[in-house]
Amino acid sequence: MSWLAALGLLLLQTGAFGFDIFSGNSLNHQEITERAILNVTAQVCRALALAEGKDFTFPRLTAESVAVACEASKSSKSFRQTIKLIQNKNKQVDVRFLFDPRYHFDDENFTEGRQIITDGLSVVKASNKINNFEAAREKLGQILHPLQDFYSHSNWVEMENKVPNSNLIRSNAVIGSIAAESRATCRNCVGDDCTNNILEDILGEKILTSGYFALVSILAAKPTGKCSHGGKYDATSEIEPTGGINKDTLDASHGHLHMKAANLAIAATSDLLEDIRGAAGDKPFLQMMGISKGKALCFVIDTTGSMSDDIAAVRGVTSSIINSKVGTEDEPSVYILVPFNDPEFGPLTKTTDPEVFKNAINSLSAIGGGDFPEMSLSGLQLALTGAPRNSEIFLFTDATAKDQHLRSTVIALIEQTKSVVNFMITGILGFRRRRQSAVSQQQDQQSGNRMLKSDARLYIDMAQASGGLAIEVSKSELPVAISILTESSISSLVTLLQAARNPKAENFTFTVDESVRNLTVYITGTLVTFTLISPSGVSQESANATGSLITASQSVGNFKTLQLKTQPGLWEIKMVSTNPYILKVIGESPIDFLFDFLEVSQGPFGGLDVVDNRPRAGVNGSLIVTLTGSESTTVTEVLLVESSGLREVNGTVEVLGGGDYLARFDRIPTEEFVVLVKGQNSNGSSGILQRQSPTSTKASNVTVTSPDSNSVLVPGIPLSVPFSVMTSGTGGNFSIRATNDHGFNSSFPSSLFLETGGSGNGTVNLTAPSTTPSGTDVTLTIEVEAPGSADINYVVLRFTVLKTVTDFTQPVCKLLSLQSNCSDICSLSMWELSVQVTDGADGTGVDRVSLRQGNGTMNTSLAVGNGTMNTSLAVGKENITLVSYSSSCCSPDVELLVVDRVGNVASCFYSIRKTATNSSQTATTNSPQGPTTAAAVVSLSTRAVQSFLLCFSITLLGLNLLC
Repeated sequence: MSWLAALGLLLLQTGAFGFDIFSGNSLNHQEITERAILNVTAQVCRALALAEGKDFTFPRLTAESVAVACEASKSSKSFRQTIKLIQNKNKQVDVRFLFDPRYHFDDENFTEGRQIITDGLSVVKASNKINNFEAAREKLGQILHPLQDFYSHSNWVEMENKVPNSNLIRSNAVIGSIAAESRATCRNCVGDDCTNNILEDILGEKILTSGYFALVSILAAKPTGKCSHGGKYDATSEIEPTGGINKDTLDASHGHLHMKAANLAIAATSDLLEDIRGAAGDKPFLQMMGISKGKALCFVIDTTGSMSDDIAAVRGVTSSIINSKVGTEDEPSVYILVPFNDPEFGPLTKTTDPEVFKNAINSLSAIGGGDFPEMSLSGLQLALTGAPRNSEIFLFTDATAKDQHLRSTVIALIEQTKSVVNFMITGILGFRRRRQSAVSQQQDQQSGNRMLKSDARLYIDMAQASGGLAIEVSKSELPVAISILTESSISSLVTLLQAARNPKAENFTFTVDESVRNLTVYITGTLVTFTLISPSGVSQESANATGSLITASQSVGNFKTLQLKTQPGLWEIKMVSTNPYILKVIGESPIDFLFDFLEVSQGPFGGLDVVDNRPRAGVNGSLIVTLTGSESTTVTEVLLVESSGLREVNGTVEVLGGGDYLARFDRIPTEEFVVLVKGQNSNGSSGILQRQSPTSTKASNVTVTSPDSNSVLVPGIPLSVPFSVMTSGTGGNFSIRATNDHGFNSSFPSSLFLETGGSGNGTVNLTAPSTTPSGTDVTLTIEVEAPGSADINYVVLRFTVLKTVTDFTQPVCKLLSLQSNCSDICSLSMWELSVQVTDGADGTGVDRVSLRQGNGTMNTSLAVGNGTMNTSLAVGKENITLVSYSSSCCSPDVELLVVDRVGNVASCFYSIRKTATNSSQTATTNSPQGPTTAAAVVSLSTRAVQSFLLCFSITLLGLNLLC
């Protein structure tokens, strides 16, 4: 909605259109979205807890509190990150689709606006079905904007509706009676008073209308008698009938109804989230929201002939990790495996089932080989696009990369996802045991030595850029190295310091706060010595394996790990080396941070927008920092530290509230840099907090953007993806590269000529094969390289492959029988029912039947001919699924959740409770035929039940929603 029509994350203090994001009493898109997500997520966790017989205390609605209540406290950072991503995609609609009335329900575009919502909802459901949660989140944020705008821009509130319009999320339902183009809807406002400007017959007959909007007078046009959006930026508001009807803020044309509109927008957002939840299931819904116990476990493995020892080591360590972590708070949220060799790479295996992951690794075999390099970067590209943001990826190889042309693409994906990549390199000198002659082997060894100086450096550079490590070990040492790294790979791991240096002596300091546990130092490199100095002044030399400061240490290959005695305060480590090395200091702590760079909005109202790629180099800039895991810690400093360690830029920090801080810098470094955040605990405990971003950032003088107008790929049909390039530096021929992680056919210009300080446009044509499954997530990376290879920037776009959806009808339940012998002693008696579930002749078929409520036993079978086949899923569109349910009379209610293959959800409620006016059992069904039982049926709609739950939830938020 134009509740955020300021076009960006932050607004300028003057000339802004819409809300001031961080102050005032009006509610905006971010707040509406966050409140609904927190509410529904807490409700999901409550349902799961009660189903397991656990108590559940409804938490305060903050990301940290909800994560704790969901027994996933270590996921508070990923949960907060998910919320921010959805919020950002929501508000980007006001930047990218400002003048498209469909995205705002302006100009009476009701049918068109609803189609944007329902088409996007199909994408979300298809993506969730195959665990492509990132694509689901991005599309969810985009469709929430028009959904929320409906209540601010239409007259739904003025018609005194107390509940959301649930048909906005259903393609085949009637939204309501829409005003004809020739029908007048408004009169002139009386001065600044627009309270009664909507015509009485429009309200009395429940006719839907919305305001017309145009930014400039030359475009201002509306049919005679129609309402305007209103406000000083709406040129149509000066055309009779004058004024407007928007409820974007408290001081808008209909600002007296702002809170009612905002409350309905929260309820409608919750309603849509509940529909997504029903289609996905409770646990996948939580994964989409970033609520999970641990981090992703992601392996990228070379499967050529010489890797048999490495694969065996990975198998053993994988089994150990899974056996030790499943069922604990560090159980991996998702398991990802990408094999590669030459010329093949993939497929990507992504699963939440550890046994599936085990089987995938056990099925790997080391075969083939011949030439030395392999498709390692292609495999890594696929992993980076398939893994969640902030993942830690482990790549195993004993060969250099054959696909080095993907170097900048992979680094772009590392920066964009803020993922850490660790390279586990065996046989680095090229001693690959292939079936070659002695002469060939000698030549291969000599070639390998040259690769060590050139090609192998690629892995080291990528590890440094991502905040990972390049560990060089023998094949026999690999199991130990894997165990050290993966065992310490937990979701609450934070980086206190990371530095990569060429040979020289240098002193580093890092601050340890009281929340840090398991303080650990990683060092990769050879002939490295160090001296550790604790906050109390005690020192220890590297020659001493253990002592007063180092409680344990291990060395394998070029990798050394030190477990330190955790002592709060300022530490120092003095490094001396004649070779390049990487130093990394980590610890376990709930407190960490998120960050995004900001740029001046390209929209007509100014402000600042989130930068999705590299920020501009050498100019002033801004950064938004979000502190996670603590409500008592404040950010005091934000610094941009050049990776060389030579210079740093200190920003001015402004508190925005809700854990957000704005840092402004007078310049963005032209050299590669990391973000360093310092803070102070405000609860009285001593110690300064220090956290560093593992992933490096490099600024650019090139800007690459894409309007993101269509994120759906229809199989077999080319999609044109426009992009724009602008340079603030020297002009010339700029090289263009466009790659996608699935190798789909694409075409694009190889170069664009730009004048100095100029801009240009291009198009990538992308086609998914006709056999591509719906829900497949495709990542397109468009890179632009300045003349002389001096500067590169990129844009990363996600697309979802979706076959045309024609089934918009919910499955249907028909009650066949309901019997009970309940007595006053409920534990001694039982009741049971039988239900027939179908999806209709034109449906896609029933995909899943589950219990939303009830503690009894449910069985499903597929009716075939005159008999039944025991199965949980219908396998044909017209097949009938039979559901039987039995329960103790102590559990008198049951709710069945039925989902078809495209995510249409039906809820069927049955009960043996006695009513106040009738002593017989009651049942609720969505079937138009009604239940075939002698028991009386109380006609209650599932939607009415959900509306009650929404009202209950909103009450918990402290909002005054009328129900």
